[in-house]
Amino acid sequence: MNHRRTELLAAGAATVTVVLWASAFVSIRSAGDAYSPGALALGRLLTGALALGAICLVRREGRPPRAAWRGIAISGVLWFGFYMVVLNWGEQQVDAGTAALVVNIGPILIALLGARLLGDAMPPRLLAGMGVSFAGAVTVGLSMSDDGGSSVLGVVLCLLAAIAYAGGVVAQKPALGSATPLQVTTFGCFIGAVVCLPFAGQLVSEAADAPVSATLNMVYLGVFPTALAFTTWAYALARTTAARMGATTYAVPALVVLMSWLALGEVPGLFTLAGGALCLGGVAVSRSRARAAAAPVTAPGPQPERASDAA
Repeated sequence: MNHRRTELLAAGAATVTVVLWASAFVSIRSAGDAYSPGALALGRLLTGALALGAICLVRREGRPPRAAWRGIAISGVLWFGFYMVVLNWGEQQVDAGTAALVVNIGPILIALLGARLLGDAMPPRLLAGMGVSFAGAVTVGLSMSDDGGSSVLGVVLCLLAAIAYAGGVVAQKPALGSATPLQVTTFGCFIGAVVCLPFAGQLVSEAADAPVSATLNMVYLGVFPTALAFTTWAYALARTTAARMGATTYAVPALVVLMSWLALGEVPGLFTLAGGALCLGGVAVSRSRARAAAAPVTAPGPQPERASDAA
């Protein structure tokens, strides 16, 4: 019963993360007109660090143990810092469809790195689900791409973002073995903010001229898609494999399409809707369990493959 409750809580945490990360794309688009990539990343991280720091003080979390610092530092530099800057920059150089196409190789890289460095299992259902979801992401990306809207620099930046995202996730997973999700997220966010401090001058000057709506979007990015969503991500990641969590993020393109429709009035075409459905279908497959077909009677013991399915 406790195991089932843990699964449900982790699945709920992953759902919160995916929904908030999807909403981030809408907010980034709104704030990106007033803030440059580095300034937006720094403002977002500073807001997130303040929110997380306050929660840590209230909960008296303290500093993470020494064993966790390597993973926290790597994920802080790669994922919280570098990733946010290059993704913001890349999305200014290419259309949204191309960005979605390139960045969505991230979950595949996570699965490969997780298998290589962490020994994560890659059951057939996970691989099949990732294949279906990636096909959906390609469909969404092609349907949203503008002819001639891409640049080599933009594609390279989005590719670097995908690599940084994958490296950050794989580095974060071992840290969660000795530190709490809140500690890992908070100190990773602090490190990311330090990495982005060279953009402080831009942030101050742009904040003076930015409309209130753009600044509120930046604050929203810091509190919800960063402070809350990265914490719920770490909570779920601590209870499953990096590959399975990476596959879960394939729901993001489908949710972005829906949110852009509702918030920005961008009506998706049938091709885009079909791609979104494929993304969600692939996530469902990747997180499903194989049926226990007439399992032979054996002595109770650990079952690695079932353990990797825990979400």
